[in-house]
Amino acid sequence: LALHHINAHRREGYVLRLYRLVSVREHPQEIAGSVFYLVLDVVDTECHVLSRKPWKECAARPAHGAVYGQCKAIIYSNQARNIAHLNSYECTLQQVPPRYIRRVCPDCPVADSPTEPKYLEAAAQSLAKFNRESDQAHSFSVLNVTRASVQWVIGPAYFVEFLIQETSCSKTDT
Repeated sequence: LALHHINAHRREGYVLRLYRLVSVREHPQEIAGSVFYLVLDVVDTECHVLSRKPWKECAARPAHGAVYGQCKAIIYSNQARNIAHLNSYECTLQQVPPRYIRRVCPDCPVADSPTEPKYLEAAAQSLAKFNRESDQAHSFSVLNVTRASVQWVIGPAYFVEFLIQETSCSKTDT
């Protein structure tokens, strides 16, 4: 329940998924319900927070591409009255270090800064192909690149995840 509320408050990044519950302290209230103090280990998923999908419906990322961390949350819950209120939370997230990824999976893609121009160009090329081949009435544009990684095969292979938005431009317009 706390993680559902945390994900609902987040405006960027990916839906967080529970990895394990580290600690729980319950403080029963005099009138009804309880305040819970939680520490949660979390990993991000393949669902962007804008999708508003529940975390249980989102697949966890493979270890080499995951962001992981810990959330501390205080939530009031009164099951009899069907009330739950997230009082506060704080999440600290970080990428899996590239040196760990290279040691465990030397051929896996390694995360890079999504603000690099090469990733915006890769997203634009990918979206241009989508716009050409889709049967949508309007064109779409890249809103922003949310995740980027690079893998060396014969040369660099760029992987991008990005958000798109529908434009008012008809596909027949130039």
